[in-house]
Amino acid sequence: MSIEFRQLRYFVAVAEELHVGRAAQRLHMTQPPLSQAIQGLEALLGVELFIRAKRGITLSAAGHALLPEARRLIKDSLALPELVRSAAQGETGQLSIAFVSSADYNLLPPLLRDFRSHYPQVQISLREATSDVQLEALRLGQIDLGLMIPPIPDKLAEQLNYRAILSEPLILAAPGDAPWLKSKQGAAKLSLADCQGQPLIIFPRKIAPTFYDAILGCFQQAGITPEIGQEAIQMQTIIGLVSAGMGIALVPQSVSNLKRPGVVYYDLVEKTPLVETGLAWRKDNHSPVLHAFTELIRKTK
Repeated sequence: MSIEFRQLRYFVAVAEELHVGRAAQRLHMTQPPLSQAIQGLEALLGVELFIRAKRGITLSAAGHALLPEARRLIKDSLALPELVRSAAQGETGQLSIAFVSSADYNLLPPLLRDFRSHYPQVQISLREATSDVQLEALRLGQIDLGLMIPPIPDKLAEQLNYRAILSEPLILAAPGDAPWLKSKQGAAKLSLADCQGQPLIIFPRKIAPTFYDAILGCFQQAGITPEIGQEAIQMQTIIGLVSAGMGIALVPQSVSNLKRPGVVYYDLVEKTPLVETGLAWRKDNHSPVLHAFTELIRKTK
């Protein structure tokens, strides 16, 4: 069975007018081909859609059942061009984004607000993940975008695009009630020498090798060998451990937006390396929604 939209349009016109002549005028056609089209639709369906009498025509039970569905199908068909155009321009669709925990305190909220203001009909799914997990998810095509801390391994560099978005210095997160900080109250900056002997809370190196090495490099330049007290893979966990008095941490500057009782943040006297955060996506991902997102970032960042 193959019903044409033309037949449905003809049926709806006759059903609404309950007069073949008036329906033909409405459709800008003559009456005979319209009658033939209706008869052809009835033959195709194997039922009578109209009860024909000398006084005129009325809808049969089958006609009454078909009318709302025919109207719906016609309405949906009229919406198809706009639906296709919106999808082609990235105005509708889905976008999956993974992000490192530190991005939740700087980049992610304004990026999402900006994108949603331009593309409110796009459905966004978010997933918090470390950079190594994001890279694997990109390799497998499980996410569209990764908001991560580089570098990109050489084995993936040819498959991925990368765009740096933010570079920021490291600052010190310390437990505010620590005895060794009492003499430093009111200070705007601390030296790493002030922290000597305090356990360091840090990401595992396998999770973020560049970040890990940058932190240890700060201590090495200060002539200090830190004691690794705890390792944690989430920034909020690291700050939570600092709050519990388990040690100190060097974190990206924007993490100071994460307010926890008992945690104080200090700029460091020493010059620290910049921690970079950027976007990565597959070169062979030609999603219009992905293109819309990366283009918006390119124009605003």
